[in-house]
Amino acid sequence: MGVTATGAFDEATAVRRISDGSYEMCPDPRFAPPTPAAGVPAPVNGGVLIAAMLRAVLDTSPHPHPVVTNAHFLRVPRATPAQITVTWLKHGKTTAMAKASLIQDDEAMIETMIATGSLTGTPAGAAEALSWTGEPPILPPLDECIEVPAAGGINGQVDMRLDPATAGWLDRNPGGFPEMRGYFRLRDGREPDAYLLAFAVDGLPPVVFGLGAIGWAPTVELTWHMRAVPAPGPLRIAARCRHVSNGWFDEEAEVWDSADRLVAQSRQLARVGR
Repeated sequence: MGVTATGAFDEATAVRRISDGSYEMCPDPRFAPPTPAAGVPAPVNGGVLIAAMLRAVLDTSPHPHPVVTNAHFLRVPRATPAQITVTWLKHGKTTAMAKASLIQDDEAMIETMIATGSLTGTPAGAAEALSWTGEPPILPPLDECIEVPAAGGINGQVDMRLDPATAGWLDRNPGGFPEMRGYFRLRDGREPDAYLLAFAVDGLPPVVFGLGAIGWAPTVELTWHMRAVPAPGPLRIAARCRHVSNGWFDEEAEVWDSADRLVAQSRQLARVGR
């Protein structure tokens, strides 16, 4: 089994089945921040790595969508071949659950629990037919937002346009509040799907950049929910923090599609960048 690669993101998240429940992939440095001056390899974005793990899980899932993903980042994967192991814990009529591990040199780098289900089709009853959504975030028009320069690495792959109110850190003038809002899309025009949502929920700069803490902010734990299949077009992301202390911060994100639908939500706990 493999993924037909049509662009950098699909190449970076491609997996190859070795045997039942065992896959190969390789973390792609094109989806890491530009290499620091000291020459230390930069870490590949965690959402991109999770997207590869989702490909392995959905390869044998009885349901099409990764409804819940919980990930613990144990170590920093290197840009060398890795293995993904998938163990199914439940196969239900509406939900299935698997454990997936990303492994290098016999050490677990990322451990995940993934619940799959279906977010499309005809509602089967009153519970499925119930629908309500909060208000989407208000962003300036895309052409009035500030583009994050394509300075290599991940910024060369992603077209990010930030709300000017949350982009002061780009000019070393942070706004003094931990929020980040902006538009998110791949530069090659690839349209969003479940895999890109896994990237998008962790795709904007860390919210603590708004407090002047600019640097790699490693995620320790991240949970994200897929809420709908996204429509074509750029995604809108709004992220905020409720508490920063002792070197830790939380980050909550909502991802909305071009049709004004909430398509993903996430919450993570991370370390303040050093």
